[in-house]
Amino acid sequence: MFPDIVPELKARMPELRGKLQANAPTAPLSWFRTGGPAQVLFTPADTDDLATFLQHLDRTIPVLVVGLGSNLLIRDGGLEGVVIRLGKGFAEVSVEPGRRIRAGAGAPDVKAARAAAEAGIAGLSFLRGIPGAIGGALRMNGGAYGGETKDVLVEAKGVTRTGEAVSYTNAQMGFTYRHSGVPEDVIFTEALFEGRPGDPDEILAEMNAITEARSSTQPVNTRTGGSTFKNPPGKKAWELVDAAGCRGLRMGDAQVSEMHCNFLVNHGSATAAEIEGLGEEVRRRVRETSGVELEWEIKRVGLPKA
Repeated sequence: MFPDIVPELKARMPELRGKLQANAPTAPLSWFRTGGPAQVLFTPADTDDLATFLQHLDRTIPVLVVGLGSNLLIRDGGLEGVVIRLGKGFAEVSVEPGRRIRAGAGAPDVKAARAAAEAGIAGLSFLRGIPGAIGGALRMNGGAYGGETKDVLVEAKGVTRTGEAVSYTNAQMGFTYRHSGVPEDVIFTEALFEGRPGDPDEILAEMNAITEARSSTQPVNTRTGGSTFKNPPGKKAWELVDAAGCRGLRMGDAQVSEMHCNFLVNHGSATAAEIEGLGEEVRRRVRETSGVELEWEIKRVGLPKA
């Protein structure tokens, strides 16, 4: 357990409307369902509440923002500082004129894709293939099935570590493969996307095809963190992992998926250390067999268990 600083935060910020919790469990926050406690878990009511909190928070206190936790591994020793969970206040999705979709950073990617489809807006179907939230798609230039966030983003809004509201055009995002150049301490709050005219039935059929493709090739509905490693230039991570003989490799209750070997799976009681250790062993074997240094795509945070 970490020292309880919640009473001090509440005294300093009596106007907060969101929820503050001390030593909150983090396992429910990630799809792997692992991890030690968060010293403080804050769920802001909305963007203004988030800005107020950051304006009054001691600058020396670490901050981590979490959406759906689909691409996150929280270590067993937990997280010192504040974890900010973007909940219902950041999950709205709306249709705007000009074939545009506005989505909160906490909204599931599939929710934005569905809203676009129903409105006859093509070009956002790829979001159906990303099992995360809009904030993560902005931070990592999320992409799947031939589309990327950079292809449809008009503008992203966020809040800095000091609580200042900021916005970025597509060009200002500094997008590259699975990366944006926006400072790490900016917390995204919403995004504006623009598609093109399309037939709702055809768009929904495309989304259904993506759903079927995911179900037949990836270990969906399991405790996993999505794609584990980034694709090296000109190569596919899963092929390198497979060639290194790692398909099905197991460490405790952690295993390299036999269905798609760029996915790690927690079969129930795996620790974060076992999952990360398995990933590192895969990286070692790939390095030995191919000379390629795989780069983690899953974000690993927190402290190891003492």
